[in-house]
Amino acid sequence: MYEVTSEIYAETDFNTTNLEDGKRISVFKFVYPTEVQNAVKDKDGDFEVERQLPGKIEIEHAESTVLKLVGLQVWRGALLLADFIFTNRKDFQNLEILELGAGVGLTSIAAAIYSKQVYCTDINLGGILETISSNIKRNQSLLKSPVYVLEFDFKSDSYSEQLQEAINRSDIVVAADVIYDNDLTDCFINVIEMLLNNPKKKTFYIALEKRYVFTLADLETVAPCFEYFLTKVAQKPWKLNYIPIDFPQFFTYKRCKDLVLLKVENY
Repeated sequence: MYEVTSEIYAETDFNTTNLEDGKRISVFKFVYPTEVQNAVKDKDGDFEVERQLPGKIEIEHAESTVLKLVGLQVWRGALLLADFIFTNRKDFQNLEILELGAGVGLTSIAAAIYSKQVYCTDINLGGILETISSNIKRNQSLLKSPVYVLEFDFKSDSYSEQLQEAINRSDIVVAADVIYDNDLTDCFINVIEMLLNNPKKKTFYIALEKRYVFTLADLETVAPCFEYFLTKVAQKPWKLNYIPIDFPQFFTYKRCKDLVLLKVENY
């Protein structure tokens, strides 16, 4: 069966070690943001900003998977979202975050360093929820807020009591690299609609890397899954904005030009 592999493993050395069960553990290094108000001026009147302290998130993941289990890998969008949360940490510190399609949990772990509370969700397939729980436990010393691991299947409209509470309480919804299959995208669009219609106002941040293919129909290279998503969103009464990705990079990875960060809200 055809398998796919995240490109980030070949681009950056994550000090990966192999486990006996075929899984891997990689170390995702980052630097903590510095706070200007904690800086002091030197004799010339210039700020002596605090040295950026190093940190690391250890993540258990798969090296390659079939398409339906890509959440068991780490993809570039998760790291972009982590950078975005670190950049906007003051805005997130009193908010409750709901992550959809969280994969192995890297973004949720990063969010729990600064936000009030995190709900980390994904489909219960291939042991992914157990892997998330293991990764949260592995990085517990980093976390300033609790992380709750819950099942959220985009294709189901039946929600557990705990998931419904998470939906009702959350302020911000984030999702990384969940747009890679048109049928799943349709379900994701339905989930966005349901969440935006919740009585508590929510803002979506969606990170993804555009995947290009050459098609004879278009006679050019296109990103069909992304274009399909945009077509579907255009049919909804939503406000969609592209967020420039020139904000600071705290995590070590290659931030390529094909990364996209979208903000989705109701008008």
